[in-house]
Amino acid sequence: MPWSAIRRFADPDAFFASIRNLQIEGLVERRGEFRAESTRIDLHRLWMHRFDEDLPRIMKVTPSRTRALIIFAAHPDQPMIQVNGVEISQNQIAEFGLEWEWYLRSLAPSEWSTMSLAPEDLAAAGETIIARELVPATFARSLVPPACGLSRLRKLHEAAGHLAKTAPDILAKPEVARAIEQALVEAMVFCLAYTHSDHVRNVHRRRARVMARLEEALIANPDEPLYMAELCAQIGTSYWTLRDCCLEYLGMSPKRYLWLRRMHLARRALRRANAEATTVTEIASDYGFWELGRFSVAYRSLFGESPSAALRRPPASP
Repeated sequence: MPWSAIRRFADPDAFFASIRNLQIEGLVERRGEFRAESTRIDLHRLWMHRFDEDLPRIMKVTPSRTRALIIFAAHPDQPMIQVNGVEISQNQIAEFGLEWEWYLRSLAPSEWSTMSLAPEDLAAAGETIIARELVPATFARSLVPPACGLSRLRKLHEAAGHLAKTAPDILAKPEVARAIEQALVEAMVFCLAYTHSDHVRNVHRRRARVMARLEEALIANPDEPLYMAELCAQIGTSYWTLRDCCLEYLGMSPKRYLWLRRMHLARRALRRANAEATTVTEIASDYGFWELGRFSVAYRSLFGESPSAALRRPPASP
């Protein structure tokens, strides 16, 4: 049955967890009060999302292997986003494979849109609309569809989002949903069919495997800090190889990525701790920060509050 929902978030972890059909681990990269809104629309076969975020962040995404997904800027004047380090401009869409993990990074406040179909539905739509089967990409890649095709896709997607906000009962009517779905799927197929691939940086298998081993090491140590020498040993690669892969996929060095991860682990621990039973110094040292003054300055710069304020906040509050 067609269905839609709008949710607003002040907690980035809750926002990342809410994006269905994908397993997401995210890190916010800049100080500020996090605010995000998601509009979710389920039609008959087509799933859609519209997202609006206030702060730049990086997300590591593990696909479900059940949906063929595309992402594009919600408006033509949006800043670029990065997929595996490749810039996706306003005139491009990103198409994602079913198997490999990928990284989605925003460099500024952003609004972005997604659409997905089951692979068999995408293939059938291709056969019906352009007389050839469309197959999901192996790796994430950027595509440049005709300007008129992408413009039509954006307008249809925006119209569906407007209905979800102003008249969800109309959007839930089966025939309305069917008409919108048919138009959106046709626009999606045309964008995928008549596109020219941007081969500036094709993701190749060796670097994808290095990044997969990096994430395996992080998953194996979900609440523990990791450092470069031991991480490179676990992954089985040199620092320079890992550095090149992280710069390409994440837009930052592995040291910066690990530092951000430790800061977010410390923040999570501070917000869950009992202020009467522990101290900022204890939690900071647990995550490898031994200079409390520098830790406090960096924490305030990244999260907009002091570590002691985070510790004093009631654990149940966002």
